[in-house]
Amino acid sequence: MKPIWYFVGLILLVMGGIILLTGIYQLINPPERTTVLSNIHPNIWWGAVMLLIGGILFWKTRKQTV
Repeated sequence: MKPIWYFVGLILLVMGGIILLTGIYQLINPPERTTVLSNIHPNIWWGAVMLLIGGILFWKTRKQTV
């Protein structure tokens, strides 16, 4: 069995990738209606953070078994 952190890392990798790709798409094609803080592109930042943390968790627990 794999530890729970393996699956948490995998989920964070997938979700972070989706959020990051969405942010890049919105950077290239900005929406018509924008929010107050849309100029700092939070989905790019959070997608990158989630991808980084997910990658670390996935890498550290990839060979562990319980």
